[in-house]
Amino acid sequence: MSENILTPTVLIIGGGPSGLRAAAELGPRVEGQVLVVERESVAGGIPRHSDHPGYGIRDMGKFISGPKYAHILRQRASKAGAKIMVNTMVTDWAGDLAVNATSPQGRITIQARVVILATGARERPRPARLIPGDRGHGVYTTGNLQNVVHLKHNKVGKRAVIVGSELVSWSAALTLKHVGCRTVLMTTEYPKPDAYFFFSKPGKIFFNTKIATRTKVTRIIGKPEVQAIEIENLDTGKRDLIECDTVILTGDWIPDNELVRSAGLPVDPSNRAPVVDETLQTTRPGLFAIGNMLHPVDTADIAALDGAAVADHVLRYLAGVAPHRSPLDVGTEAPLRWVSPSRVNLNGSEPPRGRLLLWTDRFVAFPKVVLKQQGSVVARKRLWWPAAPGRVFRVPSSILHGVDRRRGRITVALER
Repeated sequence: MSENILTPTVLIIGGGPSGLRAAAELGPRVEGQVLVVERESVAGGIPRHSDHPGYGIRDMGKFISGPKYAHILRQRASKAGAKIMVNTMVTDWAGDLAVNATSPQGRITIQARVVILATGARERPRPARLIPGDRGHGVYTTGNLQNVVHLKHNKVGKRAVIVGSELVSWSAALTLKHVGCRTVLMTTEYPKPDAYFFFSKPGKIFFNTKIATRTKVTRIIGKPEVQAIEIENLDTGKRDLIECDTVILTGDWIPDNELVRSAGLPVDPSNRAPVVDETLQTTRPGLFAIGNMLHPVDTADIAALDGAAVADHVLRYLAGVAPHRSPLDVGTEAPLRWVSPSRVNLNGSEPPRGRLLLWTDRFVAFPKVVLKQQGSVVARKRLWWPAAPGRVFRVPSSILHGVDRRRGRITVALER
């Protein structure tokens, strides 16, 4: 075999929480090699430069910092026998289950029996959000900010406005506080903060900040350095200038789906994630997708649990156990924006953690979820937790047990 061709049994593209957890689960159970390729110099994903506690709660039963969480995931994957190749960028496909990549050793081809996409999601930068104004220095996404502060140990400004008020927004506020930058305002288009109450209420006190609801940024002012932003109240049209030298753009996630699109695989138009069924397999046999590229964006521990869930499905595929695949498409009705998985086989398998994951654009305190087929309601379930913008809404997948396969496409909606 040529030196520039690798032939692992399982190739995992992406060394974040979902990819590393999948490697840890599969390493001892797969005949042959489990290979993780990661474009960064150290595996671990976003938690690696998110230096505050709050990680590992659901998957490890711990409450630890992002870097420590990433370290444990790397350690477990390595101890399980998986190989982690860093500084390795997958560039294109070389076959249905083969890719080309560049690494410090040069260009390589990797041919596998199973490929797992675990490339995660990213926040949209300013150009993609179409925010007008001056092009001054001082505008970051959360990932940019945490990279600058925690990996490069550089400073930012002294007064920041955070665009967004979801969980990642408070993560950005913690990072700003770490370098002595005060968060003077959070701004959100929604009528109430996106994050859980026990984050937003104490957060306003701890960070001595305000949250401007029903507002949007209409202009960034100042060059070569940011000096202020202009925000507009969406209900009254009133505009205000907020003095600041730093603007953090949080949320507004998009999957890192370039490999999915270049493969010509179906993409859910509502969130641009690859279409998968409840086994996390795409429409290409042997190609799976996990983590936040499917549900942009959920917490790191939920992404990691995708990695744990996919292992059994991969092993069944490698053993030649092919599930009956005649899936039904699953869509949503406003205010729900997307659902994951977006296809189901209804053959006894359940999505990870027995949950459908959804995103809503409107707050509903005690939602009643309904499933529709051919315009008629076929199942309903009252939930005792809210559907809230800015965080994933979880629905027990047992609601699917009332579906009639013969009636085709399923629509998930909220009963008015």
